[in-house]
Amino acid sequence: MGINNERDIEANMQIGPTDQGMVRIYIESKGVEIPMDFEPEEAEEIAEEILAAARAAVAVK
Repeated sequence: MGINNERDIEANMQIGPTDQGMVRIYIESKGVEIPMDFEPEEAEEIAEEILAAARAAVAVK
């Protein structure tokens, strides 16, 4: 599956700080749980990548 392949899958995503000073992205779908922990600096880089992708997506429309 590539980034341009659409799928009809529902998932829940939560993002927040942990008690260990990490940023957690938690994804749950159909009984599968994926917790991903990042250092705050890594989380900031991910946020920048998401914003850049959002801007690029707006430019496509």
